[in-house]
Order: sequence, then C-alpha cells, then structure tokens
Amino acid sequence: MLGEPTARYQDSAAWQALDESLGVGLPDDFKAIVDAFAPVVINGHLYLSHPATERWNLGEWIRSTAEAWSQVDWDEGEPEGDPRPSLGVSELTFGTAEGLIPLAGTDRGETLFYAPRGGQRIGSLFVEDGEGEFFEYTMGFSEWLYRYLVGEDMAGPGTSAFYPGPVSLRDLPMGPDERPPTRSGPDRGM
Repeated sequence: MLGEPTARYQDSAAWQALDESLGVGLPDDFKAIVDAFAPVVINGHLYLSHPATERWNLGEWIRSTAEAWSQVDWDEGEPEGDPRPSLGVSELTFGTAEGLIPLAGTDRGETLFYAPRGGQRIGSLFVEDGEGEFFEYTMGFSEWLYRYLVGEDMAGPGTSAFYPGPVSLRDLPMGPDERPPTRSGPDRGM
C-alpha cells in the first residue's frame, strides 16, 4: 500500500542503541516500516520518525513524548480505557518496558504507544485518542497501519481517517530549505 521503499536512513546500529536505551526491543514490523519510509507523514496525518536522523529523531521524540505523558497526574481520575489493568501495573509509566512507549503520533492529537507487557505479555498497541481515552489493539504495527489506511477506527470509535485512492507519503524535511514532494503508493482500487 505504501509503494516502493526509500530506505534513506536504514541503520541497525541506531535501532540497537534505541532498544538498549529503552530496555526493550521495539516491534520488528514497526522497525521495518520506519526503516523503509521514515521520516514521513502518511496521508497527511500519521507521522513516523526515524532513530538514525538528527532531525525527526525517533529516540528524542520518544523521550520527550514520554516525559510529557509522565507529567500527567493520573491520580486525579482514571483515564478512560485505563491501560493499567491490561499491563498488570498499578502505576502508569511511559517510555519503559513496563509501561507505554510512544511510537507515532498524528496531527489530530492521537498518540500510538507500544506496550511490551500488554496483550497477555506478548505486546500490544494502545492508542490515545487525543481526548484522554486509551484503546488497546492486540496486533502488530503493520496490521494496525493497514487497518488505519483502509479506514477502520484505529484510535477508538469515530476516528477513521480514510482517503480513497493511493496512500500519500511526504518525506519530512531534513533542513529548513527542503520542501519534499508528496508521492503516492500504488493504486489500491479504493
């Protein structure tokens, strides 16, 4: 659906360093898609960063996003779709193997997290819908992305972001004067 990969920044050492800093390996299908296409915005909404770039650096984004989410006072009321029962924890943490690791975000305020210990300890995805509600998806990133792109509600009810026709991809600029063109994946017949 995404077309020919550009693999501009593929770097196994960058992934190894990121996994070591997190204390857990990120999903292989997520790494493969990021290596093939990122840093990129897909269909104008979904942003994927890469760990081997200075600008749009996935590791830095994970750290800053985890820090921001860690500032939320979860004792003032449980979030809707509270991930703690699924994770088997009493305290919600971000950027850790026991909690939620941010993977991607949208310009609509949604944040996609990887929960290494979610889904009966086999790993799952949680999406916060931008309104404070978490939804768990017990599937890999590639399946989640496919369903997102075909228009399923993949950040909770009423969150579909379907666009007919080919998927659009726009590389994120690596410098202040760069204006990457938008390219399209193959025709999907949709």
